Amino acid sequence: MAGALLRGVRRFPWLCNVLLYGGLFSAGDAAQQLLRGQPPDWAQTRRVALVALAFHGNFSYVWLRALERALPGRRPPAVLGKVLCDQLLGAPVAVLAFYTGMSILQRKEDIFSDCKKKFWNTYKTGLMYWPFVQLSNFILIPVHLRTAYTGLCGFVWASFICFSQQSGDGTAKSAFMWLQGEKVNADEESSDK
Repeated sequence: MAGALLRGVRRFPWLCNVLLYGGLFSAGDAAQQLLRGQPPDWAQTRRVALVALAFHGNFSYVWLRALERALPGRRPPAVLGKVLCDQLLGAPVAVLAFYTGMSILQRKEDIFSDCKKKFWNTYKTGLMYWPFVQLSNFILIPVHLRTAYTGLCGFVWASFICFSQQSGDGTAKSAFMWLQGEKVNADEESSDK
C-alpha cells in the first residue's frame, strides 16, 4: 500500500499531494468536532475540505517547491532560510486564507471578522509549531513528499485552527483550556454555521 502511494506521488506529485493535504486537513476538522463531543457537522468539514483543496494544498505544493528553488539543499543556512521565509511569508498567507476562505463559505457579512479577531493569536501559536515541522521537513523529507508531510503535520494544526475558527481565539491557551474541560469564549460558541 505504501509503495503504491509513493509511486503515485512520484508519478502524479501535484494531484497526490493536494488530495492528501485536503484529506488530512478535513480529518483534522472532523477530529476536533469529535473531541468537542458534538454531532458531526459535515457542512463545516466540507468547507474545510474546499479551502484545503482549493488553496492550502496548492499553495503548499507551489510554495515548498519555490523555497527549494530559491534556497536549494539541506545545509544549515539554506534550511534556516527556508524556515524563516516560510514563517515570515508563507504562514501569514495561509492563516489569512483559512479564516477568510471559511468566512466566505459560511457567507458571513464581514469576511474579515475572524481574521481581525484571531490572526495574530493564530500566527503566534503557529510559531510554536510550524518552525519545528518545517525544520524536520527541509532536513529529512525529499522534495516530492514535502507537501504530503506538511499535510500530515497539518492534521494537528487543522484540529487547532478549526477549533479556533469555531470556538477559540486563536491561542494555544484557549485550546488547552478547552481540552481540560473549561469554557472558552462563550460569546463565540455560537459561531455562524
